[in-house]
Amino acid sequence: MSAPLWTSTAMAKAMQASTRGALPDAITGISIDSRTLTPGEAYFAIKGDVHDGHDFVEAALKNSAGLAVVSKAHADKFAADARLLVVEDVLAGLVDLGRAARARLGGKVIAVTGSVGKTSTKEALRAVLGAQGETHASVASFNNHWGVPLTLARCPASSRFAIFEIGMNHAGEIEPLVKMVRPHVAIITTVEPVHLEFFSGIEAIADAKAEIFLGVEPGGAVVLNRDNPQFARLTKSAQAAKIERIVSFGSDEKADARLIDVSLHSACSAVHASILGQDITYKIGMPGRHMAMNSLAVLAAASVAGADLALSALALAQLKPAAGRGVREVLTLTEGTATLIDESYNANPASMQAAINVLGQASVGPRGRRIAVLGDMLELGVTGPDLHRGLSEAIKANNIDAVFCCGPLMLNLWEALPSAKKGGYADHSAALEQQVVAAVGAGDAIMVKGSLGSRMKLIVTALQKRFPEKAALDGATH
Repeated sequence: MSAPLWTSTAMAKAMQASTRGALPDAITGISIDSRTLTPGEAYFAIKGDVHDGHDFVEAALKNSAGLAVVSKAHADKFAADARLLVVEDVLAGLVDLGRAARARLGGKVIAVTGSVGKTSTKEALRAVLGAQGETHASVASFNNHWGVPLTLARCPASSRFAIFEIGMNHAGEIEPLVKMVRPHVAIITTVEPVHLEFFSGIEAIADAKAEIFLGVEPGGAVVLNRDNPQFARLTKSAQAAKIERIVSFGSDEKADARLIDVSLHSACSAVHASILGQDITYKIGMPGRHMAMNSLAVLAAASVAGADLALSALALAQLKPAAGRGVREVLTLTEGTATLIDESYNANPASMQAAINVLGQASVGPRGRRIAVLGDMLELGVTGPDLHRGLSEAIKANNIDAVFCCGPLMLNLWEALPSAKKGGYADHSAALEQQVVAAVGAGDAIMVKGSLGSRMKLIVTALQKRFPEKAALDGATH
């Protein structure tokens, strides 16, 4: 029988908490959501932007939570025999528990940041390393001030590998998170014009990403994109942080993990590369040159962390996209089928370009069209209109047949498109739904993408409801 994630005694010690009620010895997990916790987990009553977790403590305990972690200010609201750990501040307590989890961890730790590709790179590492030993990684995009300590606190002491995604949209956000995680290997996937609303320029974004170097363990390594214009700047920052090993990846001839050749297909990619001096050919179960590039970083980081390169490369064939990040579905129409590519989770100029490239590679039927359904990319500041307008080049280069746009920023792209490519426009996604649904025909490939605030998932859901008989493509094309 495996050891529990925590004992209540160890949790109390790590958080300097006082105890109430008859606490169980074993704690099976950590939860911040009373609706989804499983029996035996510890519920942390985090105060969020909308709700205060203390309002759900009683429900959590009734739902078989092992105990609840509450603040001293709220503790007296609960029954005298309620199973509680009482701390000054619940989020600070979670951070303390995360640090305690890191202190007891003997495995190798990898941290991932970057303007684009954090989650897909983290998931690729999970697949690669999970095939070679017990591996822990953050769920979804738990990469902020509560997601990172939560992921740490959930990490079993027995993990051979642990992978953490670290995000930011302002300077100063990465440093405290990476100092909690203390990775042996840190990856910066790329630096792109993202969150420009909050930065003076691309160099300032690079400097904010470089904060990840400040938490790397002594003797650790960083993995950097040699093809990115910010490579030299990041290298200097890494050297200033006394990083002993800088591993580069890309198509540049000097890259330590170098792309030699890539064959792009509609639902996968075949890669020939040199990884730290070893020649290797492998398949990735997801399409796109951007996935091929990030696979170089994955294999380099895994190798530096002690994983077997051949086994790592083999595991990439099984890779599947995360929800809203390129998942493909077959839509069943009366006259045939169409392919839906759901990229609705988020968007920025670099990821939008990559998604349009993937749509350009998608298979279509005899009369099928490649249709892009695009919502606003947010947080781009004064550069927003130009960056949206500039997507017209990618639309042209990838032979996209029809474009549907929604949002005030996407109006800039809409006005730049030739009339033959204009599918439809609306000022918000709900108003565009029916235009898109009505336009879909047999053999089409439809890609839907926009920033989370653009609510492009509404259009994905509308297509799924209208054409409900669907099945996963499983790497095949119609």
